[in-house]
Amino acid sequence: MQNSQPTSGQSGRVPGAAHVPLGALAQARLYVSRQAASPGRYVLEQTLQAALGWLPTVAGMALRAAAYRLMLRMDGAAAIEPHVRLRFASHIRLGRGSYLDEGVYIHACPNGVEIGPGTLVMHGAVLHVYNFRGLPHAGIRIGRDGLIGEYTVIRGQGGVTIGDRVYTSPHTQLIAVDHIFDDPSRPFVEQGITAEGIVVEDDVWLGSAVVVTDGVRVGRGSVVAAGAVVTRDVPPHTVVGGVPAKVIRAVGAGDKPPPRNIYY
Repeated sequence: MQNSQPTSGQSGRVPGAAHVPLGALAQARLYVSRQAASPGRYVLEQTLQAALGWLPTVAGMALRAAAYRLMLRMDGAAAIEPHVRLRFASHIRLGRGSYLDEGVYIHACPNGVEIGPGTLVMHGAVLHVYNFRGLPHAGIRIGRDGLIGEYTVIRGQGGVTIGDRVYTSPHTQLIAVDHIFDDPSRPFVEQGITAEGIVVEDDVWLGSAVVVTDGVRVGRGSVVAAGAVVTRDVPPHTVVGGVPAKVIRAVGAGDKPPPRNIYY
């Protein structure tokens, strides 16, 4: 069973903190350490986003394309809409022609988030590494010419690698982390996690509200039907669906589709 949220603690505790009471100064220090690579980076990144992150229109995007190079890596021009939240921006890399839509949230600590050339990350998407356990493969890598659909959630504690020309539809979730809950005498939050990673190969289409669980590889050229929960590897060039997802057919197999208008 998957959990898409890190342990946040109770009232008065900073998200990701150990379950011990903290003084105000210690809480502030812990909070800053969860937002940027250093206090100096925190000041830089927050200042740039406060000054420029809200500016609308093409003029605002042009200013961000220039100024945000001070806090993240940008290979050529990339477009960033207003109200995009970036944390650990020093670990974010944007490819040429990539696009972050309004309301996108990227938390890249500490192994980074990389978005390939020409890839679009649409409104409300969340790309979250949030690795404070020293997990060795944490991070998110997205290839070129892809589309991360509206309100997609990608959690990269175990590492998420997405190939070229991969489309995720709205409300897709790729969750590369899982809680252990084997011991009924202990709270699950004390039993640790696993983080095996997720790989989505090139030319995959994930339908609306698909959930891909930790440890899964989705093969090249496959299609995952809307609402499916993928708990095991998907063979290349297959259509899968259901809960849990099962192979429906090979891509290109089955009855010949009726005549239809196709647009390119």
